[in-house]
Amino acid sequence: MYRKSILIVLTVLTVVALLAACAPQTVTVTVPVEKQVTVEKPVVVTATPSPTEVVYPRNETLYTSGKQWGPPSSWNPLTGGDTAMGVLGLCYETLFLYDPLKNEFIPWLAESGKWTRNNVYEAKIRQGIEWQDGKPLTAADVVFSFEVRKTSGTSFSYVWDWLEKVEAVDDYTVRFTFSDPRYQEWGYVLYSLTIVPKHIWEGRSEEEITTGQNIPPVGSGAYIYETHSEDRMVWKRNENWWATKLLGKKVGPKYIVDIVNPSNNVALGLFLKGEMDLSNNFLPGINTLVEGGYGAKTWYDDPPYMLSANTAFLFMNTKKKPMDDPAFRRALAFAINVDEIVTKVYGNIVAKANPTGLLPVWGQYVDQAVVNELGFTYNPGEARRILAAAGYKDVDGDGWLEAPDGSKIELKVIVPFGWTDWMESIKVIANSAQAVGINLQPDFPDFPSYWEMVPGGNFDMAINNFGSAMSSTPWTFYNWVFNHPLQATMFGGNFGRYENAEVFALVDQLDRVPVEDIEGMKAVMSQIQRIHLTEMPAIPLWYNGLWAQWNETYWTNWPSAAEGATKYMPCTWVGYWNMTSILMLTELKPVQ
Repeated sequence: MYRKSILIVLTVLTVVALLAACAPQTVTVTVPVEKQVTVEKPVVVTATPSPTEVVYPRNETLYTSGKQWGPPSSWNPLTGGDTAMGVLGLCYETLFLYDPLKNEFIPWLAESGKWTRNNVYEAKIRQGIEWQDGKPLTAADVVFSFEVRKTSGTSFSYVWDWLEKVEAVDDYTVRFTFSDPRYQEWGYVLYSLTIVPKHIWEGRSEEEITTGQNIPPVGSGAYIYETHSEDRMVWKRNENWWATKLLGKKVGPKYIVDIVNPSNNVALGLFLKGEMDLSNNFLPGINTLVEGGYGAKTWYDDPPYMLSANTAFLFMNTKKKPMDDPAFRRALAFAINVDEIVTKVYGNIVAKANPTGLLPVWGQYVDQAVVNELGFTYNPGEARRILAAAGYKDVDGDGWLEAPDGSKIELKVIVPFGWTDWMESIKVIANSAQAVGINLQPDFPDFPSYWEMVPGGNFDMAINNFGSAMSSTPWTFYNWVFNHPLQATMFGGNFGRYENAEVFALVDQLDRVPVEDIEGMKAVMSQIQRIHLTEMPAIPLWYNGLWAQWNETYWTNWPSAAEGATKYMPCTWVGYWNMTSILMLTELKPVQ
């Protein structure tokens, strides 16, 4: 079976609370791994001296929050689960970085890489890199980092579905031979799969590899494990970081203290008191703080204030009536007042999504001709027209439309209880549907129930964004929207269980288009967009922001849209350090 990129699910589930909504509660998620076998991982926190007993020099310390919603409990880069903030990116590094704003791969542990044949890729490892224990990093470490992922339960083990072998040609050259070259997916792997030291990991048992805490972690990165406690993770600058010698780069903060986020209100309080330098939490009312002289800074000075990080979708269960009817689904797309969600629920800190759902960083791939022909916007009159033409009418005069066969329509749309922005959003969606005669009611199950209902297909409609995040390729986006094949539990996306062999084949075809073939990618995606906007199995609504707000009390030279500012990702979430956030740290300077 052609297993899809489960890593995407692993990554987004660890940060779902911060990307999706302002969830005030801490949630524990059972993470799906290979073959979608659920593995329960016990949380064991190693006792350490509390960092609160140590006072770090304020002009040398960067305080952050937003990634960690519970006590740090794992420093294992091979699990792909809920590792402590910074394990991926600050401590363990990848062959390349990826810059989503420029759509460029940046050589990192690898100084170069290229396809020498259509199924062979060679990477040149940068000479002079050392692990944090002083041992050299060589091709043998890279080979081992892939070989160890043959172990079931490790992140990226799926690459061995289409990777035939990995071999060290010499001490600094690695050759990858593919049985089925999936170019888009491989690009994602190049900046996401962490390289680990062979001399430390090769003697470990399978249990240690898949569930071990790995404390203290030893990587090649800019920061070394300092300590942790229930409420924080502390990293200390690696003064022997290879990039200082080889690339002339040095991270500014000597210490990074990441605070566990008990609630967004607490995070807001810390931020306003200057006890937080960078917050990657959803902070309600941040627009007021930016404009009110409170010292809060964001990527843009004006709406939407934030970069767009992922797309919130309304998934409709296509295995239930009337959601199995494309006409009903398209009518609902016209009925929803997304502008009201953007302005009233979010205060203009999010942006309305393009009808394709593709993020702004993927704007070049939008086929505007298809959008002009088949796109949608808020138009209740058009929604009513489509419904009437398809045979939906109020038979009994109660104000609600019946289905063409005369059956009642009584539906619910769900989001997790406590995710207040999503809760308010589905109220708008329900009101919009009711205005055109659809009996749709909002419902707020707790998160565990929500996450059982959505992958299990036991719902009518649901908001979700777990796999629509920014990445090097829109293939990850389409692999989530049209995840296939359909299974009993759909952890990987396509929660509405939409079934279309043609679009499934197109998603697979896109994966096999070389990343540099932009026109080839556009041609395939144009066909996907036409099917999507015709069938409307899921409705793109708005872009959740890359929640990032900072102040310049202690640190300056932050990245932003301002002229002359650096253009790196200001984010501590999993997957963003290797999407240039590490370079942000090399530009930060203490306020004198």
